[in-house]
Amino acid sequence: MTTNNMVKVYLYTRFERFWHWVQAVLIIMLLLTGLEIHGTYALFGFERAVELHNFFGLSWLTLFVFIVFWLFTTGEWKQYIPTTKKLFDVIHYYCIDIFKGKPHPIRKNPDAKHNPLQRMTYLGLAAALLPTQMIAGLLYYTYNSWSVWRISTYLNLETLATVHLVIAFLLLSFLIIHVYMTTTGHTITAHVAAMWSGWEEIEEGAEIEDWEKARVRS
Repeated sequence: MTTNNMVKVYLYTRFERFWHWVQAVLIIMLLLTGLEIHGTYALFGFERAVELHNFFGLSWLTLFVFIVFWLFTTGEWKQYIPTTKKLFDVIHYYCIDIFKGKPHPIRKNPDAKHNPLQRMTYLGLAAALLPTQMIAGLLYYTYNSWSVWRISTYLNLETLATVHLVIAFLLLSFLIIHVYMTTTGHTITAHVAAMWSGWEEIEEGAEIEDWEKARVRS
């Protein structure tokens, strides 16, 4: 879908872009090393893969703490409040209208960077899937201390490993879908470029008044 009436709006702050890309790299490296640990292929070597997996996992946990702190201190957590308003319009767009070249039913603005479908997806990731994966990883990492903590009777390593692997595949599925969705802007690289620079090209329209709080340039 192309349009001649576009404006650039500053949507993504430096730290927002920083944690987005660093988190993406960490997740990819965790997937690579984790699958090698499970014997899927040989790339780093088992021992090195374990060391790297632990390093990237602890780094991700540290970054996640900073992300949560940033979200609540800046008020950006409000971007993830779920809503069903226009949810089915967005689903219909991605299933049908996008292939007809129709415009997206939701226009981004600084106070609403994510559409209803994104809000629900990101909230589910940030509030449920990612914390569960991190807790499972930490329990896996501290397995030798289970007997000291007296939790070995409540936890089974095989079950924990299965949960950790299943969530890893769910994250891999999300990553693939997420990469595809980045190509659905007005150009194939528009969304990726916005996450690099912070400036998103958005179609002019009725919601332009919502951009008053943003730095807008033609």
